[in-house]
Amino acid sequence: MTTPIKRINRRVPGWAKAVSALVIVLVVLFAGIRFSLIPGLKDLFGTETHDRSGPALLQSIQDMSRYDAASGNFQIVVDLEKDAKFLPDAIRGSRTLYVGAGTVDAYVDLGSIGEDDVSVDDDRTSATLRLPHAALGKPSLDPDRSYAVSKERGLLDRLGDLFSDNPNSEQAVQKLAVKHIGDAAKESELTARAETNTTAMLKGLLHSLGFKEVKVTYGA
Repeated sequence: MTTPIKRINRRVPGWAKAVSALVIVLVVLFAGIRFSLIPGLKDLFGTETHDRSGPALLQSIQDMSRYDAASGNFQIVVDLEKDAKFLPDAIRGSRTLYVGAGTVDAYVDLGSIGEDDVSVDDDRTSATLRLPHAALGKPSLDPDRSYAVSKERGLLDRLGDLFSDNPNSEQAVQKLAVKHIGDAAKESELTARAETNTTAMLKGLLHSLGFKEVKVTYGA
């Protein structure tokens, strides 16, 4: 005499299904990463970059009347640290080391020269020119030579990055790099070199036109 065995139906809890699905997704992702390292399967799990930018629009045209006579290359290491008043750095705070490389041009504005600033003798063999002092252009940061060395962030800052997209995360250190490069250019001899080069250029040009004596001065 046999007794039939009844099959017991066991329902899988909902949380177990969710965990199982998450495990499967993680396994597929990690497998994709590992397989992408194998030749032939890289295209299957690899990423592609598409440039969907629109055409560049010309907004304005400005005539230039200045002579760029010198250019200085500068590099600065920016160490920017932000601390919270009542929290340790491991919880809230950030520190970024950034190498900023850029250039600053020194120029002489030839467009501001008036008739009274140029004098020529009657036989056109002697000329005197009075030019404005050389000035510095705006510092230009080179993105190809500028980079972040390290970034340290507290736990709250890291959690905040998970829920927000901040494309300007390096904007603060970039502004500081531009400021320091501009300050370094002011303390350098860049404008003096620009005036020397401008004088040499004008004398060479006027000598080629037949002038024997050329005098160039700088003032307001």
